[in-house]
Amino acid sequence: MEQWVNQFSGGVFLIGLVTIIGQIVLAILAFLIARSIGKRLIQGGFSKMETQKGMSAGRVKTLEKLAVNAFSYVLIFVFITIIISIFGLDATGLIAGAGVVGLAIGFGAQGLVSDVVTGFFLLLEKQVDVGDYVTAGGVDGIVEEVGLRNVQIRGFDGTLHFIPNRGISNVSNHSRGNMRALVDMSISYDDNIDEAMAILQAACDKIASEDETIKEGPNVVGVQGLGDSDVVIRVIAKTENMEQWAVERKLRKALKEALDANDIEIPFPHQVFIEKK
Repeated sequence: MEQWVNQFSGGVFLIGLVTIIGQIVLAILAFLIARSIGKRLIQGGFSKMETQKGMSAGRVKTLEKLAVNAFSYVLIFVFITIIISIFGLDATGLIAGAGVVGLAIGFGAQGLVSDVVTGFFLLLEKQVDVGDYVTAGGVDGIVEEVGLRNVQIRGFDGTLHFIPNRGISNVSNHSRGNMRALVDMSISYDDNIDEAMAILQAACDKIASEDETIKEGPNVVGVQGLGDSDVVIRVIAKTENMEQWAVERKLRKALKEALDANDIEIPFPHQVFIEKK
């Protein structure tokens, strides 16, 4: 610090100031160039890994974002060290002091340590990947980023949720295999159950031949329940991941049309008014 003050105490104040500014500008340019090149190298390396080792796209994207974040932290640390050196300060002493302060903070930052440990095991055990549909920390949505400190989940309403890793006590991953599409259809007690099931199965077979996202079924499994005014018939299918909702919507429309075409009533509430004289 004394060296830096003495530098500006003489008549070379302007030259020293220009030199300092020039060094800072060069450091910033070097930082930006290194960050750009580093990101491209990381992205290229993971692209080759995906091709050569056959890793899933979600897994590659997860590890790629984590590597980019780690590289950015290291690069920022180096940049700060260079800036400190430009002003003539002892970077080694500051780094050592920062380490002591960081150690003291670490004893109190148990939550942060818990975040890092939990995040490490989330990645190690491949519990979630970018692009997965999960339920974690009481939130449903699509994983956008998995880090050592938090997981970012995009809800279906567009909200981006930042969930600290220590808040994830359990994870339900809905993107590991085929999913189930389930539809319940109701008929009245006056209709023939066997006839209704045959009509529904014929409609299901037609949909199965038209929709390639359906991997198994749809099958009419039978009577699911007896309501106050209806008989509930259940239909189940196995679909490609994330396609179950579209298949359910398609099934409801086709099954309703099939029942209407065969004059089978879908019960709905009626109100009867009795006039007392």
